[in-house]
Amino acid sequence: MFSKEESRLLRQEFWTSFGKSFPRKWLLYNTKIKGLSFKFYFDTKSALIALDLEDDLENRINCWEKLVALKSILRNDYLSGALYEETYFLENGKEISRIYLPLESKVSIHNKNTWQEVMEFFNLNMILFEAFFEEYRDIIKS
Repeated sequence: MFSKEESRLLRQEFWTSFGKSFPRKWLLYNTKIKGLSFKFYFDTKSALIALDLEDDLENRINCWEKLVALKSILRNDYLSGALYEETYFLENGKEISRIYLPLESKVSIHNKNTWQEVMEFFNLNMILFEAFFEEYRDIIKS
């Protein structure tokens, strides 16, 4: 069991190490589409990459419909295991829409032996996710 401080330091070490191992300017919040952002997520039980829609309901629905129309392209050409959840609840209870790809292995941010696998998963798959977004940004944004 780790103290809060030990856990915080491990998380910080992971993200610093990831940035050094795979130096790249990720899109994340810089999509230029209101409410749409990419996320890396890694905790004590799982890791995933996600595209989150957190805007007001009308804009979320509008953008979601376009992403659903592109679903077969995303799955066939970029991320075959991408999961779509129109209604997804964050830990804080906030409702969003999310497209995500979980890492199927048992990993933990507290276990340094799993870090390399997670870093490689993040790098490979987020590059593909961003490539999909860049290719279809104008459709998603319209």
